[in-house]
Amino acid sequence: MVMTTNNLKIFIKVADKMSITEAANDLYISQPAVSKAIKNIENDLNVKIFHRDKKTGLILTDVGKEVLLLARQMMNIENKIFQISNRENNLLGGGVKIGSFPAASTIFLSKAIALFKKKYPLVSIDLMEGSPNQINKWVEERVVDFGIVLSPIEGYEYKFLIQDKMVGILQDQHEVKNNIDLIAQQNNLILCKAGYEKVVSEIFKDNKINLNNSFIVQNADTLINMVKNGVGIGVMSQFILSSISHDFVICSIHPPIEMEIGLIAHSFKELTPAAAAFVNVIENNNIN
Repeated sequence: MVMTTNNLKIFIKVADKMSITEAANDLYISQPAVSKAIKNIENDLNVKIFHRDKKTGLILTDVGKEVLLLARQMMNIENKIFQISNRENNLLGGGVKIGSFPAASTIFLSKAIALFKKKYPLVSIDLMEGSPNQINKWVEERVVDFGIVLSPIEGYEYKFLIQDKMVGILQDQHEVKNNIDLIAQQNNLILCKAGYEKVVSEIFKDNKINLNNSFIVQNADTLINMVKNGVGIGVMSQFILSSISHDFVICSIHPPIEMEIGLIAHSFKELTPAAAAFVNVIENNNIN
């Protein structure tokens, strides 16, 4: 049985796209070449790795999912071998795949990427943005080398980066006395999700705070404009707010909503040299 590395790379791309056509376009090869690579793998293994349906398209079989996980591990090992060889020759090449929620990407990951590219220009960086649940899945399935997520963290090695909390923002201090009572103000809130939805929803659920009458927005700019126009009281991450120029009054909230931002990986010791170097850049430079 001979499975070529090239066929495995094609398989991973098809699994990522769930489309022969899109995979072929991304790889700059013909659709028949992609189909042949998948067929060769299925023949080599004597199993079906995809179900093919005219209505739903491609679907990974159960064994296909297992093969995909191992194929990604094999590609990571190949990447690591080349990176170790390059390092021995005082070069660092290859690629790094990072999963991050949008707020973290905007505020400090962009700085880290700039520093990293300056130091290691031969390394390619692939940034995937998603929700905390998506990032956890990408790490679990080894789609990315490591992820940047919010606590609580379970099941992975973890490196703490910063402490964050939600704060209230408003135009006039006289709108509230000392802090913002989320229960009393639950019909007057504007919340920015930006990857924080799981943390916020759990606190609200525990304190029986109804989100139905609150405005839920996806990004900080929308929340800022709504507060400026008197729509309600904003509740957002202090971490995100620190990157925005504003003249709002900042208040504490009750009940408090606190969380950590950190890095997760299967094992930081087993990261490729390039991924380990990127983690080092994040940890050893001011990210606030």
